[in-house]
Amino acid sequence: MLTAEDKKLIQQVWDKLQGCQEEVGAETLQRMFTTYPQTKTYFPHFDLSPGSDQIRGHGKKVVAALGTAVKSLDNLSQALSELSNLHAYNLRVDPVNFKLLAQCLQVVLATHMTKDYTPEIHAAFDKFLSAVAAVLAEKYR
Repeated sequence: MLTAEDKKLIQQVWDKLQGCQEEVGAETLQRMFTTYPQTKTYFPHFDLSPGSDQIRGHGKKVVAALGTAVKSLDNLSQALSELSNLHAYNLRVDPVNFKLLAQCLQVVLATHMTKDYTPEIHAAFDKFLSAVAAVLAEKYR
C-alpha cells in the first residue's frame, strides 16, 4: 500500500519527468527489448531499432498511461481498467512482462535522476509500479 509520503515522492518525480517523457519511455522499452529479448515477440510489426519512431511512440504511450496512474494513485483499478482489458483480452500479453517493464523503468529513472533517485524514491516507485503491474494483471484471473 502506498503511504502519503510514497504518493508525494511519486508525484514529485513524475513532475520532474515533464518534457522528457517520450525519451524515458523509449529508453525503457529499448532497455526491456535488450535485456529481455523475449518481450520483442509482442511487437512483430515494430521497427525495434534504437530510437525508431515506433519505439518512441509506444514509449510515449507507456509513460502517458503511467501518468494516468500517477493522477489516480487512490484508484488504480478504475484508472487502468481499459488498459488491463486491452493487454489481457486483445494483446494477450504475459503479465510477467509488466514487472520486466517496471524494472527497466526503475533503471532509466535512476540513470536520469542520478543522485536524486534516493532509496526512498526507489522504494516508493517499486511499490507504485508493483501496484500498476498487479492492476494490469487483474483481468488474467
